[in-house]
Amino acid sequence: MRWTRTASRGVLVAALICAGYVGSTAGSGGTDESAARRGPLTLVTGEDLTGYLEGVLKDWNRAHPGEKVTLVELPEAADEVRAQMASSLRSGSARYDVLNIDVAWTSEFAAAGWISPLNADRFPIKQFLPPVVQTATFDGRLYALPYVTNAGLLYYRKDVLEKEGEKPPRTWAELERLAKTVAPKYGLDGYAGQFLPYEGLTVNAAEAVQSTGGTILVDDGRRVTVDSSAARQGLELLARGVRDGWIPKKALTYKEEESRKAFQDGHLLFMRNWPYVHALASGKDSEVAGKFGVTPLPGLGGNAAGILGGSNLAINADSRHRDSATDLLVYLTSQKVQRQVLIDGGLPPVRADLYNDPSLVRQFPYLPTLQEAVLAAKPRPKSPRYDQVNLVIQAVVHDAMAQRDTTDEAIARLKRELEAIARQR
Repeated sequence: MRWTRTASRGVLVAALICAGYVGSTAGSGGTDESAARRGPLTLVTGEDLTGYLEGVLKDWNRAHPGEKVTLVELPEAADEVRAQMASSLRSGSARYDVLNIDVAWTSEFAAAGWISPLNADRFPIKQFLPPVVQTATFDGRLYALPYVTNAGLLYYRKDVLEKEGEKPPRTWAELERLAKTVAPKYGLDGYAGQFLPYEGLTVNAAEAVQSTGGTILVDDGRRVTVDSSAARQGLELLARGVRDGWIPKKALTYKEEESRKAFQDGHLLFMRNWPYVHALASGKDSEVAGKFGVTPLPGLGGNAAGILGGSNLAINADSRHRDSATDLLVYLTSQKVQRQVLIDGGLPPVRADLYNDPSLVRQFPYLPTLQEAVLAAKPRPKSPRYDQVNLVIQAVVHDAMAQRDTTDEAIARLKRELEAIARQR
């Protein structure tokens, strides 16, 4: 999933901007040139479905009367958000100063010259979870600032596994065995993720390939590496799951909410999904409240394997107020703001120390597991043409899972079509 979700609403939230307060250290004097780089800002994001963003920006605006932020909310759908941002940036418009972008778009926007490289020394990078910084770089330079992160978790029926004397799986072989043998005894389907052909399937496929030690693209999309025995093994896991029945065929129509509902209604033994599900599955209307647990996604040798989600903050290369925009990025990643990101928005923060805060762990008991998952996770395949890469992966993998292509045919298609994209540079 590219975009994060709120625990309170259970709906897709195109990356949110939260707040707190950190005083600006710039702007008190300086040259005429630096003064010219300061002024009012426009921040663009996907639709804020939690309703607290406007109040957050009021805090900034009160503290920075000469650098007030105007919020522009685009539609909820991630594809539409990207399209509208890209259209504005492509035209050279300075309408948006700060952009809240999906982590997967950073490479594309940087390669196109739409966003400015950042001075890493200006930001508290060392206080972030290390993997999230990788999502904000391209060609070895920092082009955005991590704002919220995310990593997939494996939800499992704790009550069922305890009755069977089984532990939650740490490898795909263990998951497959339990999904095949234990799930049918309790009238359950074995496993589901997000397998409809959309970006959720790209994430699920990348996780499966990574879990077996494979990769799809490397060198920021310059080299296609999917034609390997490890990648083939990862894709075959998903195809075999449908073929052998431990992944139900109806899961080929699932996005996040369909898989959540199947698990929450008591129909699945295992489910891959994002942290937002935890609060919903623990609610009064959940059939599995108090009966489930979470663990990192299975990986090679029992190590966690996942793909990072979340959003990054970037500065428009044509912004006239870049110094003010830089201060806003510092503010939005301050400890106070990041705490609000989690408490008010239900969104995983990028600051490492918050994952070990006792008061937060009491409120969000999955935080230690999520930290383990994030630390083991990697970015989605990077490419200046991520939109094309995404379409190819989801289409080919869906055909393999639906048994329209063999795994070998799917790998050959992926290699051919991804190499064609790589040659477009």
